Amino acid sequence: MDLIDTRKRTLEWEEWQAICDSHLAEAQIFTDRARFRRDRGEEHPVKDFLFRYYPYPIALLELWQPALGISLRFDDISALPARFLGKRYRTAGGVCELDPGSASEKELQRLSWIRSLLVATQSHAPNFACHGLHEWAMVYRAEEIRHSSIAPLRLPQGEIDALVESRTIACTHHDAFRFFSKQALSLNRFQPTLDTRHENEQPGCVHANMDLYKWAAKSMPWIGSDLLLETFRLALRLRDLDMRASPYDLSAWGVVPVKIETGEGRREYETEQRRLAEEARVLRNKLIGSLGCIVGKGCPGGGTEP
Repeated sequence: MDLIDTRKRTLEWEEWQAICDSHLAEAQIFTDRARFRRDRGEEHPVKDFLFRYYPYPIALLELWQPALGISLRFDDISALPARFLGKRYRTAGGVCELDPGSASEKELQRLSWIRSLLVATQSHAPNFACHGLHEWAMVYRAEEIRHSSIAPLRLPQGEIDALVESRTIACTHHDAFRFFSKQALSLNRFQPTLDTRHENEQPGCVHANMDLYKWAAKSMPWIGSDLLLETFRLALRLRDLDMRASPYDLSAWGVVPVKIETGEGRREYETEQRRLAEEARVLRNKLIGSLGCIVGKGCPGGGTEP
């Protein structure tokens, strides 16, 4: 993977002010409704999941920050937003920009590790035959249904168990596998762990592609808010497919199921999975390139995130 084009750009005051406003308006399409539901003690099983599962503040999506290499012109330093006056940025000659020298060795190691995982994931053959069975394996013969407080199952427990037993389960994602019911763990072809992510994660996986938002958030501010919001939008579409293919009845939220218990449903799932995986491939390459500009190309793989 070659490094991305690192040509510097300088945005005039009016230009980047307009970008900040536009970015906030786009982010608030998601954040305003999430805040409204949160304040009312409500929860949407699809749209609010990313804010619960990934522990990043809603404001991270809203406040635009430039990627490394983009400079912001200003006339009066007192007019700069507070986030541009912290240790991450340097200001000189009426220009504000990210200061790569502010990254600690520990942070560079973490960014290098993230990049190596993304490169490893991208290099593996995608699996488009999983059909979202991980959500079914989570409730297989389960004594306690994980999301029972949010939504009921749309099929009888016996039919769910029978489907799991009749299909091949090949989950490669540790954070999905760890929620399998105890009875389903041995049914999985893989036994993924935190330490084997470089070996197991593959670019067809809905959860690995959803995690692009997590890795982008962990790579802020260096990769910039534009790419962060792109990964969030994709993660939301992936979560939608994930829940539509689940055994839960989400009709109360207008969610139409993808019935993977049928051949037609499995074909529908695979078609959508492939389309989203292609979007993820493009964004993963953007992340790999952006991180390469910060840490260079020589990134060791394997092990646990620093």
